[in-house]
Amino acid sequence: MKQIRRRQVIRTGTTVEQMVRAIADMIVIGVMHPGERLDELSLAVRFDVSRTPVREALRELGAMGLVDREPNRSAVVANVTEAYLHSMFEAMSELEAICARLAAERMTVDERHALELEHRASARLVHANAQEDYAAHNTEFHTRLYRGAHNDHIYEMVTQTRARLAPFRRAQFRLAGRLAKSYDEHDVIVTAIMRGDAAAASQAAYSHVAIVSDASIVFASDKAD
Repeated sequence: MKQIRRRQVIRTGTTVEQMVRAIADMIVIGVMHPGERLDELSLAVRFDVSRTPVREALRELGAMGLVDREPNRSAVVANVTEAYLHSMFEAMSELEAICARLAAERMTVDERHALELEHRASARLVHANAQEDYAAHNTEFHTRLYRGAHNDHIYEMVTQTRARLAPFRRAQFRLAGRLAKSYDEHDVIVTAIMRGDAAAASQAAYSHVAIVSDASIVFASDKAD
């Protein structure tokens, strides 16, 4: 049997982050199923890493609700239900609506200009169907909204909630036509913020996340076939 080469892995945030993303994506799209055992050694061999980043990744995935782990037992894939996702997205819709409203009221001229420029630039990612790049843009776009609210406490709450939903928000871009629809939804938010229309910005952001929720719900375990 050919020996698998194991590279030396330095314990870094980047490595753990990569493992969190890789395992989370496999859980969300159904490569790994609810109740499936997540063995540290097997995962380390699979991804050609040491067990340390795998262990840290499983801990973070547990905090995100994607992995269950009882004392003295192996971690297993959690049963992520439609009700669980809906409750988180409901909270996310409200938080993003608040951020968009405050951003429309509080963003500086430079912040508004930067938001608009970044949004317009993302059109090329839509045309190229660059899902990974657009997902990265999407994270940055929403971060600008959160920062634009100029409220540190709200920023902390919304980013924590987003972190738990991140695998599902990425997965939505696998759906046909979702990139273009996301761009159009962002456009409504940006237009409202540029006009300083707080009510319209809030409604647009709320509707956007509600649509993301509907798009992502297909990845809930009780909806998967």
